[in-house]
Amino acid sequence: MKVTEHIQKAKGETLFSFEILPPLKGQHIDSIFENLDPLMEFKPPFIDVTYHREEYQYKELENGLLKKQVVRKRPGTVGICAAIQNKYNVDAIPHILCGGFTKEDTENFLIDLDFLGIDNVMALRGDAVKSETYFKAEKEGHVYASNLVNQIDELNTGKYLDDGLQNSCKTNFCIGVAAYPEKHMEAPSLDSDIHFLKKKINNGADYIVTQMFFDNQKYYDFVEKCRTAGITVPIIPGLKPVATKKQLQLIPHRFSVDFPDELIKSIIKCKNNEEVKQVGVEWCIQQSKDLIKNNIPVLHYYSMGKSKNIKQILEVIS
Repeated sequence: MKVTEHIQKAKGETLFSFEILPPLKGQHIDSIFENLDPLMEFKPPFIDVTYHREEYQYKELENGLLKKQVVRKRPGTVGICAAIQNKYNVDAIPHILCGGFTKEDTENFLIDLDFLGIDNVMALRGDAVKSETYFKAEKEGHVYASNLVNQIDELNTGKYLDDGLQNSCKTNFCIGVAAYPEKHMEAPSLDSDIHFLKKKINNGADYIVTQMFFDNQKYYDFVEKCRTAGITVPIIPGLKPVATKKQLQLIPHRFSVDFPDELIKSIIKCKNNEEVKQVGVEWCIQQSKDLIKNNIPVLHYYSMGKSKNIKQILEVIS
């Protein structure tokens, strides 16, 4: 079922969804199930599975020269999605990136998903690889997420890269895209960010999931700006409970997200990360309650393989 159909079917009841990482290469898929099992009592309509692109590593050879190797540390997105749908009978949403994909790769990826009965995809540009300062697309790939959305939307109309195909089947993907209530770190302004977000919607995106935020007012202000700009699709808030003191520096640096002063002060007072986790849980509970009070259709939790704190939150608010 499509994400938009889940929202319509809920008839105003707030739904809870989760986002997970594929396990590191060499780990068993049971590590995914062990973290999802405790969350299934909250009946998530869908679960997102991130996609991690390649990294470049250099291995020193016996002659002293360096050999460049391509490594993917977290493979398995499509297989995990298929396993989740089979085990839990809930919709799994694979993330698909511009980075690391040619247009042909993208089309073949989408065909596989269609054959597996996967109804939703999250279309993202993706980050630059660690060895590059700025994002660089593949030679025959997409530079922007809006272009990726357009390709998916065209496949939904039966338009393939090979325009000589006869009687080609249409796919029927519901397309999600990302948004940033505090603007993307590369965007010159929030208004310009919303301008390009609208382009993704115009190209066929059906719903939006936001980056994490810790001040609900920033989300509400962002939604208002989007509506004023003519964006009418569902805007699902992304939530993440803080779990370590290190995240006070890591999250603002990596995601360009600010912490409210009150939350910062509470975390600084903590003696250890166990206390930080509890502060993070309590803060996220209050965020969640406020969003539910304001009739937000879905709360999307970035669990990322850790279910204990998410379960604590949902036990209070559900």
